[in-house]
Amino acid sequence: MALAFCGDEGNSTAYNVDHGVLNNGCFVDALNVVPHVFLLFITFPILFIGWGSQSSKVHIHHSTWLHFPGHNLRWILTFILLFVLVCEIAEGIVSDGVSESRHLHLYMPAGMAFLAAITSVVYYHNIETSNFPKLLIALLFYWTLAFITKTIKFVKFCDNGVGFSQLRFCLTGLLVVLYGMLLAVEINVIRVRRYVFFKTPKEVKPPEDLQDLGVRFLQPFVNLLSKGTYWWMNTFIKTAHKKPIDLKTIGKLPIAMRALTNYILLNEAFEAQKVCKRSSSPQGSRSIWRALCCAFGRPLLLSSTFRILADLLGFAGPLCISGIVHNVGKGNNTIRPQIKILGVFFISSQEFLSNAYVLAVLLFFALLLQRTFLQASYYVAIETGINLRGAIQTKIYNKIMQLSTSNMSMGEMTAGQICNLVAIDTNQLMWFFFLCPNLWAMPVQIIVGVLLLYYLLGISALIGAAVIIVLAPVQYFVATKLSQAQRSTLEYSNERLKKTNEMLRGIKLLKLYAWEHIFHSSVEETRQKEMTSLKSFALYTSISIFMNAAIPIAAVLITFVVHAHLTRKADFSPSVAFASLSLFHILVSPLFLLSSVVRSTVKALVSVQKLSEFLSSEEIGEEHDKSSELRSADNHSKYQAVDILLMLPPISAYFCLSDFAQPLKVVNRKRPAREDWNNYSSHMRRPINITEADDFCVKITNGFFTWTPEGPPALSNIDIRIPQGQLTMIVGQVGCGKSSLLLAILGEMQKISGNISWSSCTSDSETGEDFRYGIVKRGAVAYASQKPWLLNATVEENITFESSFNKQRYKAVIDACSLQPDIDILPHGDQTQIGERGINLSGGQRQRISVARALYQQTNVVFLDDPFSALDIHLSDHLMQEGILKMLREDKRTIVLVTHKLQYLPHADWIIAMKDGNIQREGTLKDIQKSETELFEHWKTLMNRQDQELEKENPVLERTNLRRTMYSREALLKDDEEDEEDVTESDDDDNLSSVLHQRAKMPWRACGKYLSAAGILLLPLLLLSQLLKHTVMVAIDYCLALWTEHVISLKIEPETKNCSHCMEFDHSQYSKIFSVLCCLGIVLCLVTSIAVEWTGLKVTKKLHSSLLNKIILAPMRFFETTPLGSILNRFSADCNTIDQHIPATLECLSRSTLLCVSALAVISYVTPMFLIALVPLAIMCYFIQKYFRVASRDLQQLDDSTQLPLLSHFSETVEGLTTIRAFRYEAKFRQKLLEYTDSNNIASLFLTAANRWLEVRMEYIGACVVLIAAVTSITSCLYNKITSGLVGLGLTYALMVSNYLNWMVRNLADMEIQLGAVKRINGLLKTEAENYEGLLSSSQIPQNWPDRGEIQIQNLSVRYDSNLKPVLKHVNAHISPGQKIGICGRTGSGKSSFSLAFFRMVDTFEGRIIIDGIDIAKLPLQTLRSRLSIILQDPILFSGTIRFNLDPEKKCTDSMLWEALEIAQLKHVVKALPGGLDAIVTEGGENFSQGQRQLFCLARAFVRKTSIFIMDEATASIDMATENILQKVVMTAFADRTVVTIAHRVHTILNSDLVIVMKRGVILEYDKPEVLLEQEDSVFASFVQADK
Repeated sequence: MALAFCGDEGNSTAYNVDHGVLNNGCFVDALNVVPHVFLLFITFPILFIGWGSQSSKVHIHHSTWLHFPGHNLRWILTFILLFVLVCEIAEGIVSDGVSESRHLHLYMPAGMAFLAAITSVVYYHNIETSNFPKLLIALLFYWTLAFITKTIKFVKFCDNGVGFSQLRFCLTGLLVVLYGMLLAVEINVIRVRRYVFFKTPKEVKPPEDLQDLGVRFLQPFVNLLSKGTYWWMNTFIKTAHKKPIDLKTIGKLPIAMRALTNYILLNEAFEAQKVCKRSSSPQGSRSIWRALCCAFGRPLLLSSTFRILADLLGFAGPLCISGIVHNVGKGNNTIRPQIKILGVFFISSQEFLSNAYVLAVLLFFALLLQRTFLQASYYVAIETGINLRGAIQTKIYNKIMQLSTSNMSMGEMTAGQICNLVAIDTNQLMWFFFLCPNLWAMPVQIIVGVLLLYYLLGISALIGAAVIIVLAPVQYFVATKLSQAQRSTLEYSNERLKKTNEMLRGIKLLKLYAWEHIFHSSVEETRQKEMTSLKSFALYTSISIFMNAAIPIAAVLITFVVHAHLTRKADFSPSVAFASLSLFHILVSPLFLLSSVVRSTVKALVSVQKLSEFLSSEEIGEEHDKSSELRSADNHSKYQAVDILLMLPPISAYFCLSDFAQPLKVVNRKRPAREDWNNYSSHMRRPINITEADDFCVKITNGFFTWTPEGPPALSNIDIRIPQGQLTMIVGQVGCGKSSLLLAILGEMQKISGNISWSSCTSDSETGEDFRYGIVKRGAVAYASQKPWLLNATVEENITFESSFNKQRYKAVIDACSLQPDIDILPHGDQTQIGERGINLSGGQRQRISVARALYQQTNVVFLDDPFSALDIHLSDHLMQEGILKMLREDKRTIVLVTHKLQYLPHADWIIAMKDGNIQREGTLKDIQKSETELFEHWKTLMNRQDQELEKENPVLERTNLRRTMYSREALLKDDEEDEEDVTESDDDDNLSSVLHQRAKMPWRACGKYLSAAGILLLPLLLLSQLLKHTVMVAIDYCLALWTEHVISLKIEPETKNCSHCMEFDHSQYSKIFSVLCCLGIVLCLVTSIAVEWTGLKVTKKLHSSLLNKIILAPMRFFETTPLGSILNRFSADCNTIDQHIPATLECLSRSTLLCVSALAVISYVTPMFLIALVPLAIMCYFIQKYFRVASRDLQQLDDSTQLPLLSHFSETVEGLTTIRAFRYEAKFRQKLLEYTDSNNIASLFLTAANRWLEVRMEYIGACVVLIAAVTSITSCLYNKITSGLVGLGLTYALMVSNYLNWMVRNLADMEIQLGAVKRINGLLKTEAENYEGLLSSSQIPQNWPDRGEIQIQNLSVRYDSNLKPVLKHVNAHISPGQKIGICGRTGSGKSSFSLAFFRMVDTFEGRIIIDGIDIAKLPLQTLRSRLSIILQDPILFSGTIRFNLDPEKKCTDSMLWEALEIAQLKHVVKALPGGLDAIVTEGGENFSQGQRQLFCLARAFVRKTSIFIMDEATASIDMATENILQKVVMTAFADRTVVTIAHRVHTILNSDLVIVMKRGVILEYDKPEVLLEQEDSVFASFVQADK
């Protein structure tokens, strides 16, 4: 066929210019090419030469990016323009198809226009990113020319009588409008930016965020195309494949998304609510909802709009399928157009849309647009949810900072409740906002879907839709049951974790006492309850999965059978059937979502109610004073004053902001010269004249204080003065209100009446605010609370506590608090993480770090609340002398010390004696001696009692009560922190590339381990049922294709044969087959859903059981080198993942994968040509998923890991609220919160963007699959290769691919992360167990062994591990039956290792221990450990009853237990408790003091009645008097038993029969104590001398 621009039909109409050149259609079309050619010629050189060289630079340094006026409108208009031009090209091709020759002018100008439009937008983008608007002049000319030429064409159409019935007329009119609007946008840029025609162009800077190269989240700043396709994420995801993503990689949040910005937005909304609703409570649920909608409603509206547009575009799929199948059934015969004007044919829109190829292209565009809108809706909703979460978390934190202490102490609000509010309720609200657009999108989708079904199928469609709608409440019921099962599972899971935690914390004791089996069965018992709950969870999950799969099958079955049988005359063609099938698939999804949305809405309502209650709770009094708020803000960051700024008028707010912008100043006072301590005595100091005007630091007059507003006063008639720069001690009995007095002074208690005034020199001198307001405001006070409060940070950070680091001062503080030996024993010294996320310290260590923090601070006032309570005598002395007296008092700091240690009273400058919430007496010690003789005498007797042992310094003996952390010294040299990533197998070539290769690999081995744990029966069932189910699904749809095809062929036959009374088609045969297949499909859905969940249950049961068995039998060395938190994580997070998440992900993954595979198989069967196009698409898919999986895993881990510090910061703040407020550190902690929130939010945003990046790409590939499948199947059908029924089948499946492709990859990524849990648990399952078997059988061991208690140690050498140095070397000793042996030595001399050797807790590699004639190496471990008794240095109690703690094996009678308690001096304590022996012990024994806990441990050992008894520094935390009694009791009660005592205080072993002095693992001295004391040069003698 001839090819010419104007056509070549032999007649001259195409070239006829008789009526003027502009009346020639071909000339007008040629004229339309001119503007496009002009643009291409002008812009190409600029694009390739100008930007080609620097494009990479422009994209890397996005500091010049900005948007010109009308940016988004220009992009939208360009997209519409491109679509209209594609339609014009298609219209030209279709209308030209009926001509004898080809008329290029019908579609070539439109093709050129398409190229020019793309060029215009690329050109514009480059100009915009380099901020060089002058070059836009080219576009101005282009739009002007294009507008003029199109207008000419439109006018000529009007002149020649072409009207709206012709499609080309409509398209031309549209193009005129679009070019006109683009021209208007261009003129607007000139008007605003003045880059041409004006003398002074307007300079515009790019956004502030882009000046900061730390901002890498570019979604708000990129152009519309990049926003819609997440193109800017490409470089990020490529980078992630090369190196792991960390917080540095993802950078900072843009300003508009930061927690502070959103908090201000939310607060403004709250303030607006207060103004509107002055009468009602401003914090009620309604006003919170209003404030949230006011602050975050607009983006939600945008998200909902996108969602509704996406849902409406979703219906294009079924409609286009219907049209395509209908048209190919009729041979795609386009009706020959009747109208020929200007020498060419014109077609109407109806004729245009009756072309199957046109419909295929329209379907492709509709899918692209629908997927883009859908992802945009998701993104906007999630971003809004994340912003809202950040704002609410900040709001909650601000409230916490102002919470009244009584709320916490009176139990009205626990730290757990507040943490739940942050961790759970803010997330509930975030998810509600994410699902919110569904609330109004779903009804639209359901209504339109049902209407279309009714249009296609008539009344039978309503029956099918009714089935779906009726079953929706059932789904809701199942969803409710599911959440209930989840809740009960969580309760049992928490209980199990509590028990596991206790078991792991006390593992050393359990092993020493051979009690592993008791705790193992206790954990297993709770696990059984949890499994019962998990079974119901699995059952409801499988019902939910089954319903999701079965409802559409049931609806389709009922609809089609009813349609075929009831409405005989009805249309049952393939076009109707497959369009209906697609509509049912669309209709089911909103009804599935309904249960989630309703549940989420209910949860959000409850969360807002909780939030409302929290926000309206009591605040501390002083914060209500506006001026005090201002003053407190003055010396802090800009952040703290956000609340105030919102209340002030704009001008004053501006001035305040300029104040806040000034940096913090650090006060460095020069320390005065130290006095000579040896010449010091208290009576030489100048007497204090309290009447001096400015000599007090704090003064309380007539103070009455209470904890609760309606409660009685806790402190009454308080009239005190605390002298400036002196040491004040507050003394009194337990519970007399000493700590309360400190808190009252700090403003933490509620003041009923009276007055607290601070001296001017105690307030923050650097702010200069004291006199500006005429009131003196309390400054920072260094406060060490009675219960030590530590941050989840390093030891150093806990001591410096946000202050600048001063090495000299730091060392002095460490020395004063005797922390150096403790720091030496920690794995990373003072850089060791402590608290929740690190190592747990003993009470004494925590106390000393807390005091060290107070000593380190440069504040004028220091409050110490009973700092000696958890310290032994030597430490207390050292702290008093070096810390309080030297460091603080020499510095002329005001010290207030609450203490029970009355021996320090002579050091006090001022004493406040309290009794029952009143001040009993205040004054100097001399004053009290004169006026209160009785009180003074009482003190004196107590002082003497406490003072007997400790007046002398203690230079020689190193402290021995260092807590034996679970880390032996050698173990600490290795950092055994678990690496979550894969560790490559090779030792040396562990280079980056192999690590990256590992990161990109799927953990198939873990997957195999998981599936193999299911067993031989379940695994084939699981695989077979899945394959069978999808085969049946395909068979159902294939049957439908054949059925409808036969119906249509039977209809066509009579028409061709002109037979008027042919037989009607009998549907019954097909409907029977169809019904059987559908029922089989439904049954298989049930089988697969049960099989998956059943597999999950079996695996989870097996893995947990194996893990528990392995861990409890692991050697002690394992627990010393593996952090407790790491083991607990396996039992908590990893077990939870395997319990609840992997089965669901596995089901989803297998379903989406098999759906995609079956769909591609069906399309390939329908049109084998499709396979050629499939190869490049499959390669693209592979690379996209490979890159995405790596980035997704890193971002998921980052999201989880940034959440932990945020949540622990909240719990830390709640616990340390009084300390933070005392230090005046609210601003610093708020700043920290903002950093943590922003870190978590940026990780969440990047994760969201990465998910959208994947989904957009996968759905575009899905759209390509649909286009290719449509085009190939239409072509095959037209050339009589396949029937129209198969075309419908192929297209329906192609639509399914586009839906499930991204689900497949997302689930693959989730599965990869979740299989990490299986891998980590498998890692622990490789742990070697202790050898519990012995060479001797139980019959060979005497029943009452050891009955005498004779111990022979022969050449004993032990070590903690085979690769470590020995800790005992060639030790020889003989202990006769009933002897009392004392072992002493410095820390690390091997004393405790000696005691552990008896229990085979350490590796004995040489020598042996023989007890009563039997070598202990030959005994089974259980037997050996159950026949000996030991009391450890750290008291360990378990939650339960006192009876359980003393005798978990339930072997003893009550009288035996009471006898043991009497020996341990505890009988009177237990008698007083409700329940006696059945009284409750809380976790860790927190409801008893440290000393009482130790006594319980002694009682526990007494209960065992073994002939060998070992005490490992067992009296370290008991006071002297009790210890003396115990020593006597041990000597008498155990007169006939062998007792080995490892000494804490040397005087405790003076009465021993033998003393062993150890040093570095060898015995230095071994003799009777009296013999050793007589030798002047003996080490033992020097120890005793030092301890006097």
